[in-house]
Amino acid sequence: MPLALSILDLAPIAPGQSARDSFAASVKLAQAAERGGYRRVWYAEHHNMATIASSATSIVIGHVAEHTETIRLGSGGVMLPNHSPLVIAEQFGTLGALFPGRIDLGLGRAPGTDQNTMLAMRRDHLSADTFPQDVLELQGYLRGKSRISGVQAVPRPDGEVPLYILGSSLFGAQLAAQLGLPYGFASHFAPDALHQAVAVYRDTFKPSEQLAEPYVIAGVNVFAAEDHDEAVAQQTISYRNRARSFISRGSGGRNFTDAEIEAFLASPNGRHLSTMTKYTATGTPAEVRAFLEEFAAPIQADELITAHHAERIEDRVRSVELTAEAMAEATV
Repeated sequence: MPLALSILDLAPIAPGQSARDSFAASVKLAQAAERGGYRRVWYAEHHNMATIASSATSIVIGHVAEHTETIRLGSGGVMLPNHSPLVIAEQFGTLGALFPGRIDLGLGRAPGTDQNTMLAMRRDHLSADTFPQDVLELQGYLRGKSRISGVQAVPRPDGEVPLYILGSSLFGAQLAAQLGLPYGFASHFAPDALHQAVAVYRDTFKPSEQLAEPYVIAGVNVFAAEDHDEAVAQQTISYRNRARSFISRGSGGRNFTDAEIEAFLASPNGRHLSTMTKYTATGTPAEVRAFLEEFAAPIQADELITAHHAERIEDRVRSVELTAEAMAEATV
């Protein structure tokens, strides 16, 4: 089967823009993905991050679904320990009733934020320990087979809302294999355990009602442009902004210059931040295609979920278009 392409949209709030601008950009990106034949677009749950607008993930999914027609939309992911399984089942049951056959539910167990924000969310620091049981409880609600006597999630989806286990460690791989669910690895920002986790998942997978064989999704960053130097320039700006956001959170909001950011990136802490984006395809369509194929081959990925990080929405949309065209040419 051809390698499937999807998109992870972090709903970034660019400098000088608003959250409303970010949501409009997410609609444009999803529409471009739909035109380009991408399988799905996912949105991640992050909290207390001034540059990311997707904290209310289910609402963003519903908004984009209203402005698209066929592409699948979902969470990449909902951090389940932050929530009651019943509430998430109600939210995604509602989405599945409104947009049947188009909604995915990717689940993670990380907090998606810092410790102070965890406290503000009333999150029990031990809630991640019950993640496997919470996944099963949630699955039961969505299928009308509640594990809690006398409790049902209303509304139920029209058809199935498939579950995906997301992670960056062996825990998620083992759980996805045990439950017979698709597994998405967050290699776009946590590359280290990718190959080992995928191997564990494939070796220990047990078929389930949802899935007969292992299914691997791997995250990868992309900056595609007609010109190589333009793609590199987009990456430089984006990763500078990322580093600026990272260090500004502990500095009272001070605005660091480009020179200060470059000095930070050259430091040990900065180099660690840079290694997080090890899997980044940057360049012309042909260069991006070569990187993606080389990245996918050793893990036998079934699907790549691509994160396009250019600062301007016009450049992100073009990156989405060029990547789709390049990968389509590879299958002809």
